Amino acid sequence: MPVIHQSSYRPPFLFNNGHLQTLYPSMARKVDGVVYQRERIFTPDDDFLDLDWSRAGSRKLAVLSHGLEGHTGRPYMVGMARMLNQHGWDVLAWNYRACSGEINRRLRMYHNGCIDDLDCVVRHGLKNGAYEQAAMIGFSLGGNLTLMYLGSKGSVLDPHIQGAVAFSVPCDLKAGALELAKVRNYIYMKQFLVSLHEKIKLKMEQMPGVINDDGYDRIRDFKGFDDRYTAPINGFKDAEDYWFKCSSGRFLHTITVPTLIVNALDDPFLAPSCYPVAQAEQNRYVHLEMPLSGGHVGFVQFNADGSYWSENRTVEFLGQEW
Repeated sequence: MPVIHQSSYRPPFLFNNGHLQTLYPSMARKVDGVVYQRERIFTPDDDFLDLDWSRAGSRKLAVLSHGLEGHTGRPYMVGMARMLNQHGWDVLAWNYRACSGEINRRLRMYHNGCIDDLDCVVRHGLKNGAYEQAAMIGFSLGGNLTLMYLGSKGSVLDPHIQGAVAFSVPCDLKAGALELAKVRNYIYMKQFLVSLHEKIKLKMEQMPGVINDDGYDRIRDFKGFDDRYTAPINGFKDAEDYWFKCSSGRFLHTITVPTLIVNALDDPFLAPSCYPVAQAEQNRYVHLEMPLSGGHVGFVQFNADGSYWSENRTVEFLGQEW
């Protein structure tokens, strides 16, 4: 599909800065009007996932996947849920393992390729025949999961799923990891490592002797973290093997439903190879939109109803006739 070079997004005055767009929503945005109903489901390996529903009494379901070290209460998740509810969608927002406020049972937690857990959520949401149509929406890591899931399923994707939108996606995980390791992104990298360390410490209490944090203070980037924890715990040879196998860019050519990828050109987390122009041009289902500004999961707007451009763009795309 032709790449969307002329995005409709225009940042507010003084917000044409990727770092400001990235930081402002997480620090200052408040979203009201959504009350989740929590449900716990269990995985085939005897672990659990906590799901948060926001229902509008609809026959359409949207499955929302959050970013790294996020959860369903993040403003971008709640804002999207509110917008979708207002436009006639039920919402199923899910928390990854260890992201719902309670540490999960197994050694493994979550990562960029845990599409088996996403599949459990999708199957659960659609199992009772309550929905005629479904869509998938993901942010950052959740966008990578969404695209990888769609591409992995290909032509055998559940026919209820008729569209998807993914924002700020590190389609090339290695390049994204190296980008975040740069000095200018130190504050983000440090925050991620501190948050992940808290979960490692909880795992140590839960499973004494199975996992440890000896020398954790020497880990400086995702290469160090993924080599030590993500890769061996989840059956990858090393960080490079994990990044290669779980990069969603490898799966875009087999996506079979209309899918919008929105990656801002000033996103501080994304490297040039995270903008999959060639893949979008070669698959009629994949639409790539690259606003000049927007940061990482930003796309700030000061609309009277409190909505952001990303939320309006999502309902616009999902509402198109294909």
